[in-house]
Amino acid sequence: MSKVNDRGTIKWTAMMMPEHIQMINDYWDGMDNQIKPILDEQQLEEIGIKLHEVISKNLEVEIKYYGNHDYLLIKDKIYSVNYNDKYLKMDDFERTKIDFHDIIDIQID
Repeated sequence: MSKVNDRGTIKWTAMMMPEHIQMINDYWDGMDNQIKPILDEQQLEEIGIKLHEVISKNLEVEIKYYGNHDYLLIKDKIYSVNYNDKYLKMDDFERTKIDFHDIIDIQID
């Protein structure tokens, strides 16, 4: 039997331009990105009802939202709501701003 000394991708990257290598690396990094879910009318209405209850009773809430190509979770009180620009601010140190259309789910604690 003969053993072939295969260098894998090392032999191919030597022939590639740096721009191509960057494009391949960007492609592989993009494979980890999450897709933003599309919510139906019933889910949106349920989120609106929970949001109204949390604001009126000043409760702590856990919000799952979409940002930076990933699903994020924050648990805190709502600091303020801007109905004109459609976003809310959380009552944490950095005043996280969440757009209404990025909210995926709300859980009341």
